[in-house]
Amino acid sequence: MTTYGKQLGVTETNIPGLVVFDLPVHGDARGWFKENWQREKMTALGLPDFGPVQNNISFNDAVGTTRGIHAEPWDKWVSVATGRIFGAWVDLREGPTFGAVFTTELDPSKAIFVPRGVGNSYQTLEPDTAYTYLVNDHWSPDAAYSFLNLADETAAIDWPIPLTDVEISAKDLAHPRLADVTPIPPKKILVLGANGQLGRALRAEYGDAPHIEYADRATLDISSPDLATARRWRDYGTIINAAAYTKVDLAETPEGRKDAWAANVTGVAALARLAAENGITLVHVSSDYVFDGTLNRPYREDDPICPLGVYGQTKAAGDAIVSTVPRHYIVRTSWVIGDGNNFVRTMATLAERGVNPNVVDDQFGRLTLTDDIARGIRHLLETGADYGTYNLTGGGEPQSWADVARGVFALLGSHPDRVTAVSTPEYHQLDTGAKAPRPRNGTLDLARLTRTSFSPRDSSMVLREYLRKDRR
Repeated sequence: MTTYGKQLGVTETNIPGLVVFDLPVHGDARGWFKENWQREKMTALGLPDFGPVQNNISFNDAVGTTRGIHAEPWDKWVSVATGRIFGAWVDLREGPTFGAVFTTELDPSKAIFVPRGVGNSYQTLEPDTAYTYLVNDHWSPDAAYSFLNLADETAAIDWPIPLTDVEISAKDLAHPRLADVTPIPPKKILVLGANGQLGRALRAEYGDAPHIEYADRATLDISSPDLATARRWRDYGTIINAAAYTKVDLAETPEGRKDAWAANVTGVAALARLAAENGITLVHVSSDYVFDGTLNRPYREDDPICPLGVYGQTKAAGDAIVSTVPRHYIVRTSWVIGDGNNFVRTMATLAERGVNPNVVDDQFGRLTLTDDIARGIRHLLETGADYGTYNLTGGGEPQSWADVARGVFALLGSHPDRVTAVSTPEYHQLDTGAKAPRPRNGTLDLARLTRTSFSPRDSSMVLREYLRKDRR
């Protein structure tokens, strides 16, 4: 019997992501009405905005019709249109809850959200029962499915009507026991720019887990017109874009300008379209160069952008594009050092060679290890932090480039006075090849990031750790 007058509400289950909804059903002598799917209200209660693309209906004319247990690589929203069912769900995803079971009855006043990889099965309790389900992917023969036998002794589902007395397909009867089930793997994470400084740090952070893929331009060209069909993109949950054009001075030349816009804007636009169309979370790494550096305080994520040079302009344009993707993280960083050519490594080489450098003392910021950027990206993804822009740099007091250089010399046993501090205009007169304007203040406010319980490491410790590892 359908219950009328319920308030819209949600109940968590013992299977992560599997949630039961009470639906308001309005009825009288003529019948009843309900809102089967109401995106705004239901997402406000915590339902993922899962983006359904297909609506299916299963009609069952006899009591005891039993179907399942099937796990598909997509999410489902299941509700009863007429009649009543007993439902059993078994977690068939890789992980600590593999094999967990949840059961309940559904009538038109109840619905359930079934996340990707959770096996679902139903037994009808009334004749002429029909249930409807929304799914967020189209069926594909190439997708990874998993199945569990309805009579599995480990799951030990207490079916209201014994399986010996009901209608079951021969295919469902032949499904394997839990010990022989192939778990549904997590959605894939694709790291682009995998051979760059940040890409290598992401490799170290994520390792060689089967669901992590790494690509560079040779293995995946995001400018290709065939990008949309290059992968089965619905199997991917996240793309981390660690690829970028970062040659700040070369970007001021005609050829460099072309390359910078191609990589940082045109390529990013292709990724944004791909992510939006397939429900993928896009992680994009940005820069303090989107600001002009004239503020006398650290820059917050919502401060107006005002790039000075071509590189900053392309990064700002890329940020604007990525911000239109429903699921996105823009990770804005500065003064990056990692496994590759960078300022700290250059200063260390000069110190060891006995060269006394001229270094600007009127540009301020904080050093950031690529290892910490990778760690921060993983933190945002795994904690489910709110989508949006996050500043992610080293912590502590801002320093000038001259301060950093002196720190390098001191840590390597050279006298810091070998570093001569000069102003930016003076530096540009030294024929160093520096063409691009740079923000005087590249210090980023880290308050939003720290509210997610991520702790950036102090920049002075970052420098010490980097040199210790790099000079082994």
